[in-house]
Amino acid sequence: MSKAAGGGHDKKGERNNTETQFEIQFMEKLIKKYNNGEITVVWQPDLCIHSKICWEKATGLPEVFNPQLRPWIDVYAADTDEIIAQVKKCPSSALSYFMNREPDITPSVDADKADAGGSDVVVHVMKNGPLIVYGNITVKDADGMELKKTNTTAFCRCGASKKHPYCDGTHHEISFEG
Repeated sequence: MSKAAGGGHDKKGERNNTETQFEIQFMEKLIKKYNNGEITVVWQPDLCIHSKICWEKATGLPEVFNPQLRPWIDVYAADTDEIIAQVKKCPSSALSYFMNREPDITPSVDADKADAGGSDVVVHVMKNGPLIVYGNITVKDADGMELKKTNTTAFCRCGASKKHPYCDGTHHEISFEG
């Protein structure tokens, strides 16, 4: 697939803040969407564990995902297939996408991580980071309250998360090793 042309860049090729980004507030949850006409990348900041997988040169797509810029996602900077492949690497599912030609805008699920029926669950221990659980699970808290989690869930291993039992990226701040 080719790079989409238009909006999001000025004539010099630099980013601008046109209508390629918008925010939706509902249920106290911020969701940002970045659209190039072909694909929409969805970012849910409250799920982000700041793994750096999306923007570090060795593992990421820094021309698309650059936390030093605003907006930090530039969906015009790479081919759609490259963006999809990178979004699928997000360990927390803070990043997802949908194709604009599809009527169903449910965020993507990587078939390699969990099957569509939700019967397979895979647990991945990230070096110096959280436990990543791929699949549909139920989390039961100390008070017996149950919460259904789908697709990908990141659990804290460092013990310093303010969103316990979930990872909030604090392991980077405290230089957790494990």
